[in-house]
Amino acid sequence: MARTRAQDYDAKRGAILHRAAELFARHGYSGTSITMIAEACGMSKALLYHYYPDKEAVLFDILSAHLAVLIAAVEKAAAESAGAPPEERLYAIAAALLDEYRDADAEHQVQIANLKLLPQDKQDQLRAMERTLVGHFSDAIAAAVPSIGHGPLLKPLTMSMFGMLNWHYLWFRPGKGLSREDYARLVTRLLASGAEAAAEAVAPPATVAVPARRVRGA
Repeated sequence: MARTRAQDYDAKRGAILHRAAELFARHGYSGTSITMIAEACGMSKALLYHYYPDKEAVLFDILSAHLAVLIAAVEKAAAESAGAPPEERLYAIAAALLDEYRDADAEHQVQIANLKLLPQDKQDQLRAMERTLVGHFSDAIAAAVPSIGHGPLLKPLTMSMFGMLNWHYLWFRPGKGLSREDYARLVTRLLASGAEAAAEAVAPPATVAVPARRVRGA
């Protein structure tokens, strides 16, 4: 007979993922052992194996669960702000993303540093989730800056916005300076108000017509 799951199975698995993420962020994936994860969770290795067969499975679930939460939050914010002006919709999803980063610094660091350590098929699944998240921001930026639209500058602008949001954990301290909401507003305004001028600065120069050289003897 198959072993039944405890009522708190999912909660315990979530706790394992969070503690493992903290260890991966502090010691690196290769520097963290199953024994360390079990000890950090206050359980035996045998009990840990009841939840996860190996460290690779733990890493994959850390990242897939983290990305799933981010996508759900951004999609909810996008739906709730559907009738708002485009810049407000962009702000709404930026604020939602930063709010989900709260208490998830370890998971975020693991995503940045360790996704590439997984087998290719698992990387592909996670990359697809990342593309879904990026797609929501690209669409919102294209709407907020219509002069850019879906042209060649959309990707650089989108990834620049992610750069400002994703690396905030290196300097952001709750209760000091800007709030998460204020920072989301700052990033949104910088991009929405500056994108058009910046696009003009990097636009290729107009082609100058050069007279055709006369062929000798013509």
